[in-house]
Amino acid sequence: MLDRLETTLRVRGGVRLEGSVATHGAKNAALPIMAAAILAKGKVTLHRVPRITDVSVMWSLLEALGARIRYEGNNTVTIDGSNVATYRAPYALVRKLAASFDIVGPLLGRFGRAEVPLPGGCIIGTRATDMHEQAFVALGCDVRNAHGYLIAESKRKHLQGAPIEFRMPSVGATKNAMLASVLARGTTTIKNVAMEPEVIDLGNFLNAMGAKIDGLGGEKLTIEGVPQLHGVEYEIIPDRIVTGSLLLCGAVTRGDVTVTGCRPDHLEAFMMKLQECGVDLTFGEDWIRVDGSAITGGTEILTAPYPGFPTDMQPQMVSFLTTVPGTSVVEESIFNGRFSYVNELARMGADVRVSIEGNTAVVKGTAQLSGAPVEAPDIRAGAALVIAGLAAAGETELIGLEYVDRGYERLEELLSALGGQVQRSSGITPIVEPAGIFETREYPRVSSAAG
Repeated sequence: MLDRLETTLRVRGGVRLEGSVATHGAKNAALPIMAAAILAKGKVTLHRVPRITDVSVMWSLLEALGARIRYEGNNTVTIDGSNVATYRAPYALVRKLAASFDIVGPLLGRFGRAEVPLPGGCIIGTRATDMHEQAFVALGCDVRNAHGYLIAESKRKHLQGAPIEFRMPSVGATKNAMLASVLARGTTTIKNVAMEPEVIDLGNFLNAMGAKIDGLGGEKLTIEGVPQLHGVEYEIIPDRIVTGSLLLCGAVTRGDVTVTGCRPDHLEAFMMKLQECGVDLTFGEDWIRVDGSAITGGTEILTAPYPGFPTDMQPQMVSFLTTVPGTSVVEESIFNGRFSYVNELARMGADVRVSIEGNTAVVKGTAQLSGAPVEAPDIRAGAALVIAGLAAAGETELIGLEYVDRGYERLEELLSALGGQVQRSSGITPIVEPAGIFETREYPRVSSAAG
């Protein structure tokens, strides 16, 4: 499964989506929580783990380190990290997934040393590690880059709590600082932290294992180091990006779609922009409904750290805006390569002009998109092209479905449940879990690393 899948998705557009569909667990919460599980003394049981390829890669990475993992059914996974015995992560897996860099913090917390390749994954802009390194140095580590690996090693027997202040909020650096410091000696304060729901979910999970993290949801965290963490049973939060994507599938077809099992409070900035476009939107405690039958016009969007408009919803929103009357302006402030999908939208007749600097797009609504063969350059761009295909006349063939499978659990089944005409060209549903995931088996112990 870790090899590239050359599957395609065929989307027959022009069908109004209607009905109700449930979202799945958050990819960006599940991945760091899975990594954090190796800090526990005992088994960790996680519910609502999405069955997507990014989870498969993290699963394989943890197994390579020596963890024992089982799928229990109904999106429940158990992780036993007692056999993890190496602090060196394999390049072949880390290069496939940017979030695999989340393993640095747990390895440092467990061994006082981590050797992890620089992260891979989607090419949507620069993913610097300098703020991660800043946190590790503050906690008492020597940090260096050698032969494509980041190597961090504590100068003492244990990491030492310390004040950390980031120059700007960083989801990745906040996660790794939390993961490294929960077992450190003394108190760690982290200022200017990311406040994304997935970061809060990681903190809540660590606290459930016995960590002492105060200030979750604010700009400053205070972490009192504890001697050890214990096993726990925990449910992952709903995926706000999948929720938003499904709502846009409804809106772009001028349909009436309800997404259940979600968290409306995690999507306030996104919902506000939908309403500015004339989308009729209602919601309750764990559901959101969109009615796109009376779209009025465009909007202006600036992506920003949470609680601002999420960068991971930018491509999907641009696809929707190509079908909205008038002109919209979308400015990307997080990733400098996020508009790489615009040329694919142009193949479908979209009118999107990106600035010379590459950070702003002017979107003019088109009366009718046309189906065309297109290729997904990354996860969210893939979802954006599916959204465009649902609105287009004729058939759209999406190449690069393996990107969509990294973040969306069986998207074609969700859309089909709403009346969409969506089908994998091969007719085969991919197995996104590692080989043997449904079996009970013993895993070889990874040899202890030297030093």
